[in-house]
Amino acid sequence: MTISSRTRKGLVLAALHVAIVASLGAKLLIDRAIRPRAWARVAPIDPDLPIRGRYLRLELEAPLGPGFSVPVPNSASANTSGAYVYGADWFPIGLDVRDHQLVAVPPPDAGANADANAIYARADPRAEPRTSARTVRLIEPVAYFIPEHIDDPSHRSAGEELWAEVTIPRHGAPRPIRLGVKKNGVLTPLDVR
Repeated sequence: MTISSRTRKGLVLAALHVAIVASLGAKLLIDRAIRPRAWARVAPIDPDLPIRGRYLRLELEAPLGPGFSVPVPNSASANTSGAYVYGADWFPIGLDVRDHQLVAVPPPDAGANADANAIYARADPRAEPRTSARTVRLIEPVAYFIPEHIDDPSHRSAGEELWAEVTIPRHGAPRPIRLGVKKNGVLTPLDVR
């Protein structure tokens, strides 16, 4: 039995696709093993989108690290109602781990590619608009995929907070690993499989 040239090319192309996906998976597993991990409180938004499957979009929150303060927005960044204009109050940050928790620190100087590698945040919307915030929220939400058969873990009882453990890569946004619930100061990982 001989394999036609067309079939051979198709098999080579399929093998190339498998190699690309496998290399991405290997990179993510290596990052998870060697890069720092931290827990961050999250604010879940829109838990279901039919085209992507069932997932949670999570806005990560991070307290400010020592010596880092949030820039106070000028009057041009607020509209007449006092609410911020989306994008006008963004600022670059760096991320670090302190006591197993994600914290915002001054951004590293990345030279010419500083804007391309920057992570942007805004003052926590629960803070008063003109006071210095102690917590920031990352602008880019992260996706955490959940199985179809479980209840939405973002629906929490009073006194419970949803948290996510994340890997902090060299460049780009943190990647969620697992979810947890904090109640009475105790963080308990959730089994969402």
